[in-house]
Amino acid sequence: MLKPLDIHIRHPAPDRCVVTVAGELDVVTAAELRHALQQAVTTYPRTIVDLAGVPFCDCTGLSALMAANRRAQERGAVLRLRCVPCAVAWVLRLTHTRDAFVIE
Repeated sequence: MLKPLDIHIRHPAPDRCVVTVAGELDVVTAAELRHALQQAVTTYPRTIVDLAGVPFCDCTGLSALMAANRRAQERGAVLRLRCVPCAVAWVLRLTHTRDAFVIE
């Protein structure tokens, strides 16, 4: 059964936000994640993406993360991944994109 995507954005400081993601990152939910992350990296110099609640990630979920990371770099901002679960780590390793991200 699909878990709906839940995205929660907190602003613990004026210069950063924490985007907590829970649910599956796939073709159905990637656009929602892409939109939220693009907004975050455009607004804040530092964005932390907490992925602890993500049980599954496919290539479209990875694409949303990669697009946000590219946008952050274009702006001179930083995007960091936090609490990367095995499902996401596996996709990063399989696609050789792990080094594209700063992982806490």
